[in-house]
Amino acid sequence: MTDAIRIKPHHVVDIITSYGRGLDFTPHPYGHAMHSVARRILADRDVLLEMELGADDICGPCVHNVDGLCDDVIDTSYRPDAPPLKRDWNLRLDRRWCERLGIGQGDRLTARTLCRLIADRCGDIAEVYPEMPARHTASRAANLALGIQRFLEGD
Repeated sequence: MTDAIRIKPHHVVDIITSYGRGLDFTPHPYGHAMHSVARRILADRDVLLEMELGADDICGPCVHNVDGLCDDVIDTSYRPDAPPLKRDWNLRLDRRWCERLGIGQGDRLTARTLCRLIADRCGDIAEVYPEMPARHTASRAANLALGIQRFLEGD
């Protein structure tokens, strides 16, 4: 049996949203593993995911992963209520997604099951991303809906 993918809830949402946008998953200059994890999830919708609120399998090889902590910062000019450290921002998002989806640290479920949970429980994602501009969140919501549909229908 293949090991589970350790993954932050918001990373799953980001993958599904990017999939809905038709984004091609390619290596990033930071060296993180978003592209390879996304490809693995899209290739096997029943791959086992383990929820991780700290550094996950995407973060592992990233240049900003320093001893398991992200040292990257975010641009707060258009989201002044967001924390400047990416690790704090990510944890805030992951806690909101966990509450919304009824999941927590260490929970294990397939990518398909988690996508169904997102479809059933995501509701108005503006409540998950209140710091973001409304136009950005509306676009994210539309792409998430498309991604969920594509993912669950298997293209």
